[in-house]
Amino acid sequence: MRNDNRNYDYSGIPANRRPEYSKIISLLETGSKVLDLGCGNGLLIEAMQQEKQCQCKGMELSESGVDICRQKGLDVISGRIDETLPYGDNEFDVAVCNVTIQMVMYPEKLLAEMKRVSRYQIVSFPNFAYFINRFDMLFNGRMPRRMLFGYHWYNTGHIHQLSVRDYDELLLAVGGLQKKRKLYVSAGFKLIDLLGGLFPGWFRKTVILETVKE
Repeated sequence: MRNDNRNYDYSGIPANRRPEYSKIISLLETGSKVLDLGCGNGLLIEAMQQEKQCQCKGMELSESGVDICRQKGLDVISGRIDETLPYGDNEFDVAVCNVTIQMVMYPEKLLAEMKRVSRYQIVSFPNFAYFINRFDMLFNGRMPRRMLFGYHWYNTGHIHQLSVRDYDELLLAVGGLQKKRKLYVSAGFKLIDLLGGLFPGWFRKTVILETVKE
């Protein structure tokens, strides 16, 4: 199938900085020990190292992503991030999972492992309850494709779509985590950003949430 992102081939993806990187980096202390889970082609790791001098390790399932990271000299291993991680308790200051939690089979295990290996956790995800998605489902009666980045429901790696409220429920289910800071990526329109301040569940497209282990 030509239009399929379930295998996550990073070899043809341009090395462009994503808009949430600056937000995530703003939450980091200089020199932090950081674990990037689902690190893709390593662009966020490079940015964290360059801008905050972080000591970074990464983990990625995609073979092409791991190969690209290693070619850059990054400390990245291959493996699933929603299983018991090969790291010690409290080995890192921060564990980061950027727009990947919706792609794993066991999000609750991923978050629990992030809590185990780090003091702080930063998780970002696309808010599937974004107003455009709601209208798409209401008027067209099908899985919204805008937040699937143009893919169909059956050929996307986004298998566990979630909203802001859904993530709050996950935090309660995992337990032992306290919300510290919440950031959002700008929608690029002043009115939508303004409405997002009032109704984040409707008008925030990408959510970045920092938690701390209790």
